Amino acid sequence: MPQGGCLLALDLGTTTLAGRLLDSDGHVLAQERLLNPQSVLGADIMRRLENAMTGEDLRLQLLLLDGLREIVDSMLRQAGLARRDIRGAAAAGNPGMVYLLRRLPVTSILYPPHRPPWRDAVFLSPDQIDLQLPVPLYIFPLISGYVGGDLVAFLFGQGKVGEASFFLDAGTNGEMALFSGDRWRVTSVAAGPAFEGGGISCGMVAKAGAIHDVVIEDDRLGLLVLGGGPPRGLCGSGLVAALAAALDGGLIDARGSIVDPLEVPTNLSGYIVETASGRALRLYRDAAVDLLLTQQDVRQFQLGKAAVRAGTECLLRRAGLEAADVAQAVLTGAFGFSLSRRVLKRVAMLPENMVEKVRFAEVGVLAGVGRLLCDAQGPDKVQRLAATLQPLPLSGSPAFEKAFIHAMNF
Repeated sequence: MPQGGCLLALDLGTTTLAGRLLDSDGHVLAQERLLNPQSVLGADIMRRLENAMTGEDLRLQLLLLDGLREIVDSMLRQAGLARRDIRGAAAAGNPGMVYLLRRLPVTSILYPPHRPPWRDAVFLSPDQIDLQLPVPLYIFPLISGYVGGDLVAFLFGQGKVGEASFFLDAGTNGEMALFSGDRWRVTSVAAGPAFEGGGISCGMVAKAGAIHDVVIEDDRLGLLVLGGGPPRGLCGSGLVAALAAALDGGLIDARGSIVDPLEVPTNLSGYIVETASGRALRLYRDAAVDLLLTQQDVRQFQLGKAAVRAGTECLLRRAGLEAADVAQAVLTGAFGFSLSRRVLKRVAMLPENMVEKVRFAEVGVLAGVGRLLCDAQGPDKVQRLAATLQPLPLSGSPAFEKAFIHAMNF
């Protein structure tokens, strides 16, 4: 056990909950992630907030607390520690997740002008939140009703930014930020859970058994699986890679439609099957699973990637920048694995001139939460950063709607 005990960092993801235990120097002692138990009451945050409005707020809070306690318990077991060893704790999430955690009224998040009355950072004492922690839990500040502390944590973890830069937390609530050299603009889009392996027929959290990459090898689809065993589902990076491979192999056309197998002049045509609900791509089958990527799954990804692409273009336009003006593009999220630039370019999720500047921060939010915990001045620094972030609403924007429709195709 580290002499100074441990620090607890939590990422309150809409689809995936994640955590890390750190020592006082920021070294990782344990980490864990799991599907957010709230998913039974809605795959996206808006559905959950609507359910909270109709009396499910307590159940949503309890489901979230159950999931967080499970993560904490698992990490403590991994590290051989006990709750009494936790010396500091912090969490970040989008506005909806934070309001559900605290069981606060969600009307101000659901409806325009999306200005929740509580946005400041707060320390929740152990008797205010039932996580059985021996210390208060710091909650990152919110920027608006649609941009949350998870984006603030992601940006805080990146340190000082001095040139035009783009940042994307590609989760269910796709939050993004653009630094134009002298000011920050931030926004979010409804990307859906597909980037995290949620809401698709064979999707799963990035853990053992998850396909994390797909490549074409001699007229067949080569599947790379976490843990090296048989495939059990697709995590986010696996979904994106599978779609890129399907596009390269001619199994899906530019509109996102799974084609007639007779139109595919290679043995890859054998991956296209007819099901009761229409055409699908059979990625793998054994006695335990039948992994099908359906037409609806493809459409779900298209909706998410079009929202991200449109949001990116709107941020650039508002700042008076072109994609080529951006010096770096930093992506994070619960994909499970980094995505190659080639794959990102193939699915057209970002402007082409930006893709070549992409790098991945695989645990961007947790890195920022951990940085705060290891810095005695962390809360003050986070508050100063949050004060510089200018939110840009996109809901109902004609420019966003036009860009969204244009970005649906691959």
